[in-house]
Amino acid sequence: MIATEPAPERALLVGIAPRGGRGARWELADSMGELAQLVRSAGGEVVGEVTQNLDRPTSVYVGHGKLEEIKEARSESDSTVVVFNDELKPAQQRNLERELEVKVLDRSALILDIFADRARTREGVLQVELAQHEYLLPRLAGQWSHLERLGGGIGTRGPGETQLETDRRLVRERISRLKRDLEAVRAHRSRHRNRRQAGRAPLISLVGYTNAGKSTLFNALVRAAVVAESKPFSTLDPVTRRMALPDGTVALLTDTVGFIHKLPHTLVAAFRATLEELAEADLLLHVVDVSHRNAAEHVQVVEDTLAELDLRDKPRLLALNKMDLAVHAENGSAPDLSDLGASAEGGVMVSAAEGWGLDLLLAAIVERLDREPADANGKSQVHFID
Repeated sequence: MIATEPAPERALLVGIAPRGGRGARWELADSMGELAQLVRSAGGEVVGEVTQNLDRPTSVYVGHGKLEEIKEARSESDSTVVVFNDELKPAQQRNLERELEVKVLDRSALILDIFADRARTREGVLQVELAQHEYLLPRLAGQWSHLERLGGGIGTRGPGETQLETDRRLVRERISRLKRDLEAVRAHRSRHRNRRQAGRAPLISLVGYTNAGKSTLFNALVRAAVVAESKPFSTLDPVTRRMALPDGTVALLTDTVGFIHKLPHTLVAAFRATLEELAEADLLLHVVDVSHRNAAEHVQVVEDTLAELDLRDKPRLLALNKMDLAVHAENGSAPDLSDLGASAEGGVMVSAAEGWGLDLLLAAIVERLDREPADANGKSQVHFID
């Protein structure tokens, strides 16, 4: 038999932590573990890891002594790509590719690649392509580094410079076209929201860290069949379904893309049209994986991203998910949620996979919607289907 599928990329991971950074919000080991999960989600194989405590990144990200260690590790592991745990500056990436003589990716490029693989709708494809082009634009100079190897002399400077400027112009034109297309999508979404509001149904949007169990909870609440896999960004395009509430009313529930530590700003900007669904929501149902050791950090990442989207004051309810795993980890006793602090107050403990606590969650949703203040005309901001 002849293998027709290409061999998976063999990835060597590299990360740095500030000196004396122990006890910070994100431990380097946790962040590198997440990077490894992203590589596997993209279809790669992790073959090694190199880390360093460093005051600040250098022109090659790590110290020059550590760079030699990376070269040796790359040779021994026969890696085909080196993945760095932070977004690299264009000059850093060019320097690293010249030194390592292998493909170099940073965390942002890796996340963009996963998004490109998962996008299914036209809107999702447009948003990912826009983010990729905005990420690529400042890095175009490195695409013509092969001309540098031609040496000096006639004919070696002009063509490269001309081609680079041509590429920049083409990318800028493509970015402008994508933004226009997305603006049309945005207008369509706005019209769709207006029709939906005319139906007088409250909108509830699921938010949370990637892999927190949002899609599993979505399926449990609306009896849908949205893909729910234990890997980052299994849901990319938003899905909305009707959901029956205990008081006999009906709401609309939307499942949205998950957030992640060090989410590229280009992605947040590109997905703003999709994330506008959150701004229109009457309630954000924030799903947290309480079985994860970094649950408190995950909550903070989501809160920071919501703040970046000007949604800090949006009403929300915390769904403390995966209680079955948390209880198992605590040998049958209730898990310690003290690390979540005040954010856990008023939260509802559930297990979407096992169906635990869903009735309590639905009752809490009704109670939370009923508490919403009236608008300037004295009418409730939340409207129910008769």
